[in-house]
Amino acid sequence: MSAALPRLIQNYVDASNAHEVQSILACFADDATVHDENITHRGKIDIERWLRTTIEKYKFQFKPLSAEARDNETIVAVQVSGTFPGSPITLDYQFTIAHEKIASLIIDS
Repeated sequence: MSAALPRLIQNYVDASNAHEVQSILACFADDATVHDENITHRGKIDIERWLRTTIEKYKFQFKPLSAEARDNETIVAVQVSGTFPGSPITLDYQFTIAHEKIASLIIDS
């Protein structure tokens, strides 16, 4: 079963599964932040570097399992598979959306 997601988040998931860096970046605001593996990435240049490194390192695929809207946030439980120990794992992706772009993404186990 896959979760019904807001269009922007579905676009992020689809582009991520296709490893299309520019399409993923298009989902983010210019001043967005991403927090992953205890590091915060700020702005599109830093986020692009994180994306390219993460795709190369893990060759991940996402399968959204559930989604919950809370205020201006959407928390999506995502099964992530790839070339890492323990694959697949389930992580919470906490999206904050502003002006139809991802303003913040926090990835947590």
